[in-house]
Amino acid sequence: MNKAVILLSGGLDSTTVLAIAKAQGYEPYALSFRYGQRHSIELTSAQRVAAAMQVKEHVIADINLRAFGGSALTADIDVPKGRDTAAMEAAIPITYVPARNTIFLSFALGWAEVLQANHIFVGVNALDYSGYPDCRPEFISAFETMANLATKSGVEGNKLTIHAPLIEMSKADIIIKGMELGVDYSLTSSCYDPSDGGKPCGQCDSCLLRAKGFVEAGVADPLLLRYAQRSA
Repeated sequence: MNKAVILLSGGLDSTTVLAIAKAQGYEPYALSFRYGQRHSIELTSAQRVAAAMQVKEHVIADINLRAFGGSALTADIDVPKGRDTAAMEAAIPITYVPARNTIFLSFALGWAEVLQANHIFVGVNALDYSGYPDCRPEFISAFETMANLATKSGVEGNKLTIHAPLIEMSKADIIIKGMELGVDYSLTSSCYDPSDGGKPCGQCDSCLLRAKGFVEAGVADPLLLRYAQRSA
C-alpha cells in the first residue's frame, strides 16, 4: 500500500478526506495539531475518527500559534455568529489563522519524508468555505511545487503529490460522498466556539456551513441528533 499523510482536524471535511484516501487504497497516517485553538475539542473528535477508521498511526503535534494570535481561533477575539453567506464572502474572516495551512502542510511534508510517503491528503475546499486564501487550488499547487524543490526526496526524484479531493465540491457533495464511504459524522466536530462539553454553538460560520450542507444533502446531521439524544 502507498503510505499517505492525512491532515485530520476531526472535522467533517478532513474526516471525509481520510475515508477517500482509504477507499483509494492508501495506508493512512493521520496528523492533527494542538495549536492553541479555542475549539481544541476537535482533537477529541480527531482521536475518535482515527480510531474508528483504523489509521496506521495518529500523531498530534504541538504548535503554539496562540503566541502570535491574530485570529478569533487563537486570541481573545469574538467568533462571528449568525452571518449569512454574503457576509461570509465579503472579506477574509477573523477566524482565518495566519499561515495555518502552510504550517500544517510543512509538518505533513516533514513527516511524509521520514515515512518515505509520496502523498499528502488535505481537506481544503474552495466552494463552501469561509474565504480563506490557503484553501484555494493555486495555493495547493504552489505548495506542491515548493515541496518538491525543498526536500531530499523531491530532489532525488521521489515526487510528492498533495491531494485535495474536496477542493471543488460543495459541502452537500462532500457529505454525500462521505456517507457513500460509510463515514460516521457523529464522530466529527466543526464548531469554532463549542461549549466546554463540545456541543456546537450552531451560529458560527463553520456550524452554518455544515448545517447548509446537510440540508442540501437531504439528511439530518447525526452530530446534532447525538446531542439532542443526550439532552432528552
